[in-house]
Amino acid sequence: MSIVNVIALSAAGDDNYRIERSLRFNSPDTAYLNRTPAIAGNRRTWTWSGWVKRSGLGTAQRLFNGYSGDENNTTEIGFNSSNQIDFSNVIGGSQGNGFYGITSAVFRDVSAWYHIVYAVDTTQSTAAAALKVYVNGVQQTLGTSSYGGGANHNTFVNNTNVHRIGQTAPPNSGYFNGYLTEVNFVDGQALTPSSFGETNPVTGVWGPKRYAGTYGTNGFYLKFADNSNTTAATLGKDSSGNGNNWTPNNFSVTAGVDNDSFIDVPTPYADGDNGRGNYATLNPLAVTAANSTITNGNLQAVTPNVGGNAFATFAIPISGKWYFEVTPTSGSSTAYIGVSAYTVASTYLWQNFSHVFYAGSGQKSVDGSASSYGATYTDNDVIGVACNSDANTITFYKNNTSQGSISHTMSDMIPALTDGASASGVTFYANFGQRAFAYTPPTGFLALNTQNLPEPSIKKPGSYMDAKLYTGTGASHSITGLGFSPDLVWTKARSSAESHRIYDTARGATLSLFSNFTNAQSTESQSLTAFNSDGFTLGTGAPNTSSVTYSAWCWDESATPGFDIVTYTGNGTNRTIAHSLGVAPKFIITKSRTTADDWFCYHDAIGNTKYILLDSTAASNTSSTIWNNTSPTSSTFSLGTSGGANRNVDNFVAYCFSEVAGFSKFGSYTGNGSADGPFVHCGFRPRWVMFKRSDSTGSWFLEDSARGTYNVMGPELYANLSDAEATASRLDFLSNGFKMRAGNAGDNASGGTYIFAAFAESPFKYSLAR
Repeated sequence: MSIVNVIALSAAGDDNYRIERSLRFNSPDTAYLNRTPAIAGNRRTWTWSGWVKRSGLGTAQRLFNGYSGDENNTTEIGFNSSNQIDFSNVIGGSQGNGFYGITSAVFRDVSAWYHIVYAVDTTQSTAAAALKVYVNGVQQTLGTSSYGGGANHNTFVNNTNVHRIGQTAPPNSGYFNGYLTEVNFVDGQALTPSSFGETNPVTGVWGPKRYAGTYGTNGFYLKFADNSNTTAATLGKDSSGNGNNWTPNNFSVTAGVDNDSFIDVPTPYADGDNGRGNYATLNPLAVTAANSTITNGNLQAVTPNVGGNAFATFAIPISGKWYFEVTPTSGSSTAYIGVSAYTVASTYLWQNFSHVFYAGSGQKSVDGSASSYGATYTDNDVIGVACNSDANTITFYKNNTSQGSISHTMSDMIPALTDGASASGVTFYANFGQRAFAYTPPTGFLALNTQNLPEPSIKKPGSYMDAKLYTGTGASHSITGLGFSPDLVWTKARSSAESHRIYDTARGATLSLFSNFTNAQSTESQSLTAFNSDGFTLGTGAPNTSSVTYSAWCWDESATPGFDIVTYTGNGTNRTIAHSLGVAPKFIITKSRTTADDWFCYHDAIGNTKYILLDSTAASNTSSTIWNNTSPTSSTFSLGTSGGANRNVDNFVAYCFSEVAGFSKFGSYTGNGSADGPFVHCGFRPRWVMFKRSDSTGSWFLEDSARGTYNVMGPELYANLSDAEATASRLDFLSNGFKMRAGNAGDNASGGTYIFAAFAESPFKYSLAR
């Protein structure tokens, strides 16, 4: 058994526990399942648990309901049009006679799986006790709820009326867009998520386990594992032992693009050629209004007539061999299929940016340069894409015939589809292996799923970087529970205006620097007084003011997480400084400890001819005397003659960060001025993100998932300001990156350029949807 397999299965507590298949629901197909119980069960107490992967967003979509006649007498669970999870029990056309609850959080991550549990018990006296909603093992806050008429409501679930999965009660009859699997319904018990899942001790991520309890009269367990037919006894089979089968409507198990039975599941394991696990799809979060429409379980893209783009949810790993297929079904003469660096800055992707495409004309396009390549292709031809990351080559296949190998120098590659601005656009169908490929992949080439992704060097990022919350006491006390001994601790008051304080083991405890000031290093004997094995100890002063709430962002120093603390003495001449990372740093923060001066930062995205100031709102500036116009190497970084980073006889500290796949990312994005802002692929679910506009003025924004426990993320802090926490919400954290959700100048101005630094909560290989 592979290491990956052991990790995946250990979370379930059963080495034989595997989820075999999922069922795709696609609203244009009007797909749903239905069942009418013969006898009533417990209408007041029940539990629904399911694993859900969303595809369509922004419309009301029901996972499960029971209704009598129509929507005026119905109990429904699912997503509302604002992408919140809700519960609604309507009696006689009025929620006031029934009860309802809506989560504060929004759920619009389409790249991974959610585990959702509803526990209903209307014998309880309050709405908070009667309805509990859990996502990925965590109980959700209900921002809106009502419990009309008090306790002991009878729901329409478990009555002898129609029940449906994936369809809203009539007359609305909206349909769910997404994937379902491992659906357990328990009649007569209000259970917690621990009945259906548990936390993996290796990765710290919630995962499924086998439900071992009883189901009650109308209970059922849907695995969707038997795809031999679309009958109630096969695709709709109840595996609880109760025989409460469901009738499938408008699903297909026939091979091809309409097949709705997938091996896209939340338990990765080796099986056959492709393996099972969370699979890549096309990403509707990575397109904006001028781009493509993504539908059909996010495997179909229709480009507009202005030249639209579509990107996958997975990046091509930097090692290994990878294969996917795309079938254009209309407009193929102007189609472009291949891989690209991600961008939403422009249409006509085939003209610009780092990419390799195979065009319908038979040409190849490499970084905007077109040349002859292979055969033309037309509608319904299958284009195979084989990416050999070990050799830096890509080979395209037309109906299993190789068109030849193309060499490239790309380091960031995401499967991408685009068109040549045809009058009618192009329709593409992608297949990343979640259904059978049309052709056998070349030997050694793998499908894009989490089972096949390389093992990350850091499986549990919280062992190397974490965000910790605490409340000041004004008396000496220790902050514990980090899981590592921190070498860098950056604190900030949340509830009051108080300076940032930064401490590190290279300089020693009690020695404070302030990211919002130019001040030299200050000795504060009652600040951070010691670094401990799992945290740090605070004295009686700031950052431990009584009753003030704080954040502490902590890093472990070693080559493994790509972090090195370097101290040096300036000499005012061009020189290099050694670091111990073994790879070139992408982000360096320097500060004079002995002179009041700015914090000078190097960021790979703005290059070695510019610097940007951590303590300032200023845009990046050009100067040859800061980094000597020389990029860092695997062993050194360069300094020029400027006093800011190399003043003669001044003592300096430099925090050097290299990029570690699945743990850290340092890059840039271009704003679009919209609440449907740019998506930034990181390859992990973020724990901490700092970003700043680099082409104009703007603050350094700080977001973390310890303070912002749900999307939209907030509140926010600012590295260059002493301000207390602000309530603004600007972005979503996702399973594979983040997406801007506001159109302000500071975070997402149209055409604005922004740099960021991000650290992981979980590598994408193990991530659940956020």
